[in-house]
Amino acid sequence: MGIIERIKEIEAEMARTQKNKATEYHLGQLKAKIAKLRTQLLEPPKGSAGAGEGFEVTKFGHGRVALIGFPSVGKSTLLTMLTGTKSEAASYEFTTLTCIPGIIHYNGTKIQLLDLPGIIEGASEGKGRGRQVIAVSKSSDIVLMVLDASKSEGHRQILTKELEAVGLRLNKKPPQIYFKRKKTGGISFNTTMQLTHIDEKLCYQILHEYKIHNAELLFREDSTVDDLIDVIEGNRKYMKCIYVYNKIDVVGIDDVDHLARQPNSVVISCNLELNLDRLLAKMWDAMGLVRVYTKPQGQQPDFSDPVVLSADRGGCTVEDFCNHIHRSLVKDVKYVLVWGVSSRHYPQTCGLSHVLQDEDVVQIVKKKETDEGGRGRFKSHSNAPARISDRQKKAPLKQ
Repeated sequence: MGIIERIKEIEAEMARTQKNKATEYHLGQLKAKIAKLRTQLLEPPKGSAGAGEGFEVTKFGHGRVALIGFPSVGKSTLLTMLTGTKSEAASYEFTTLTCIPGIIHYNGTKIQLLDLPGIIEGASEGKGRGRQVIAVSKSSDIVLMVLDASKSEGHRQILTKELEAVGLRLNKKPPQIYFKRKKTGGISFNTTMQLTHIDEKLCYQILHEYKIHNAELLFREDSTVDDLIDVIEGNRKYMKCIYVYNKIDVVGIDDVDHLARQPNSVVISCNLELNLDRLLAKMWDAMGLVRVYTKPQGQQPDFSDPVVLSADRGGCTVEDFCNHIHRSLVKDVKYVLVWGVSSRHYPQTCGLSHVLQDEDVVQIVKKKETDEGGRGRFKSHSNAPARISDRQKKAPLKQ
């Protein structure tokens, strides 16, 4: 029996099992078995020679956004309108067969937009080259899930289910669970609050399912069984997702109002070019890019070429800013002067741990180069002998 058949058999058993206090331990073990099998499904087959054909393209710009959705929902048209890159669009499904990149120039930054082939139900199992499409979306910073406003709401649940099956968690934060494997000592279970969805016995059963008999486990929030399995697997990626409802020009105003009020959602029309500026603004806020301008000493700030930082790509502190310019700059920094939103007064003297915000101006003050054995022109100590008897007598002054 293959892995896919075993997954379907366990899912059928879970559907038959009633959910109550007596069966929660059995359901927890079944969830752990499915997670293990899906992890095996994502691993490359043993004995495969070389890498297979994929859609991966070279990273470019300050951020990367992936377009995911069913066939014929307007992904290629949206890429053409936002970037100017020509992506073939037609009235039949699966027009796009490979990954087509484009560049969005917005607020002085360059954002790479990827048009991926449409995925169908069962993509996590490999249908329609779904695994390659989802693998490319894992390497992006955020996901734009393009949906057809005239279709049912079930499409959104289907796509979310397919992405969660391969380890993508949309608009979720990592669970506050500390987990560490040990060599000896058994299982140490602790919690800082009362747990309502899981107990100590169920945790032990799930850990034994993974053949883990020595570990430390600490719950800092009221988590579920799925959260514990995600922490044990350790290969989950938590990403931000914006739900883009296209073709709003073919539905009523009440439906458009209902879709627009949903969280993390934007309604657009590529046919009539409606609300595209709102989509770009929403995408900018979700990516959290921070533009920092440099100011040389005694000169005006350079507003033409900002240094772009983000929390997902290294961090937004002064140290990250210095590393972005050059790796050896950090050890030469004495202090920095900051103008902008993050400073309490203009300018504020800051250290390497200061967190920068969008459109800050930074001036780096470097340490002065010192001579050997002294500071600047004035030496702090002499090279003369320590004992008085060993010192040489100075020549008398000229009279």
